Amino acid sequence: MDVRNTTVFITGASSGIGQACAEVFGAAGARLILVARRLERLEHLAAHLETTYGVSSHCLALDVRDRPQVDHVLKTLDPEWSTIDILINNAGLSRGLEPFPEASLEDWEEMIDTNIKGLLYVTRALLPGMLKEQRGHIINVGSIAGLQVYPRGHVYCATKAAVQALTTGLKLDLLGTPLRVTGIEPGLVETEFSQVRFHGDGDRAAQVYENLTPLTAQDVAETILFCASRPAHVNINQIVLMPVDQASTTLVHRHPQAAKKEA
Repeated sequence: MDVRNTTVFITGASSGIGQACAEVFGAAGARLILVARRLERLEHLAAHLETTYGVSSHCLALDVRDRPQVDHVLKTLDPEWSTIDILINNAGLSRGLEPFPEASLEDWEEMIDTNIKGLLYVTRALLPGMLKEQRGHIINVGSIAGLQVYPRGHVYCATKAAVQALTTGLKLDLLGTPLRVTGIEPGLVETEFSQVRFHGDGDRAAQVYENLTPLTAQDVAETILFCASRPAHVNINQIVLMPVDQASTTLVHRHPQAAKKEA
């Protein structure tokens, strides 16, 4: 399936996997709707994509947690951009890594509101249009944390387990339609993820990826493009991808010699 001239709606497009998806799909010739809270970053990305690949982008400053805002913005899209072929629900985050009794309730609410409710609000708003057009592909970016809980991951893992369940449930409910639904479950990916989790503590975030080779956002984006570009009768239900240096949420192999070589 050729993604050229399809319209791809990407949440969380201002950084990380979302930004890499914009780059990869832009290089493939897709039209892009870039969604995030940071409009300036989106506009910079859109200018880069137009200069580099000659593709058009439409930027939306949108907080997916805000249901009235999501409903209003997506229901009033310019007709030129209102038919969505591929939805990439990428917006998500983790906050904190404290034991359950010590965790911040505000962190819990932010994760639940973004990772679960945001995905639901955007999907619910765009799905009727896909059903009307009788075409579309919904790709939800989850995590291996939704498949295997790790210590102190409690609520984050629960939100990603919910994403997996919602992806499966959506596929079941859309049976009999030509719409496709895919879940992407990455392991360690070096993006802003850990800095967000640790509230900007760069040193602590760097330790997550120390002496191992994590996935890149580009790795995940290319996997998403692969799923989206299969023939129309093929639905890839789920892909779990991890770096070679990772075997589970808690088991990673670190290379002590890497630090010595750099020194």
